[in-house]
Amino acid sequence: MRTLVVYESMFGNTRHVADAIARGLESAGTVTTVPVTRAGDEDLSDYDLVMVGGPTHVHGMSRESTRRGAVETAHKPNSAVTLEPDAESEGIREWLDSLPPSHGKAVAFDTRADAPPLLTGRASKGICRKLRLRGFDLVAESESFLVDKESRLEDGEESRAEQWGRTLARQVSSTHA
Repeated sequence: MRTLVVYESMFGNTRHVADAIARGLESAGTVTTVPVTRAGDEDLSDYDLVMVGGPTHVHGMSRESTRRGAVETAHKPNSAVTLEPDAESEGIREWLDSLPPSHGKAVAFDTRADAPPLLTGRASKGICRKLRLRGFDLVAESESFLVDKESRLEDGEESRAEQWGRTLARQVSSTHA
């Protein structure tokens, strides 16, 4: 099974989650992990599964204004976060909007504040909607990975992401065979 993991990350949390999911998925085959800024170079039809994830900003996927806000946060004096190299580029929302109609299997994930989804929203909800609109079949429920008030991944979230990747590998490869 060939899997593509596409992610958008502001402060590194979603990148760490994407890498952990990829480690878990490797038990089922080849995994390619790319930031969204390089996803346009990939032919999605080459993959059996496309995983897409991003940070939750203002109840949904990031947009230009929320990415600007992340940049401002990272540049504040005594900021505890470091900006990812591609953080100021277009994000998952724009990439998904640019995709031609397609088909295939997909799964979404996000990172969000450690609070009830009703309060935080979930970027994965919008990612799922856009994937379906592009013709993808969602083969698993989306998953959220939690960050604390200082925008750091909660303890155990990377391990949970890797385990989720292993679970998805078993689930999808059994339907792929």
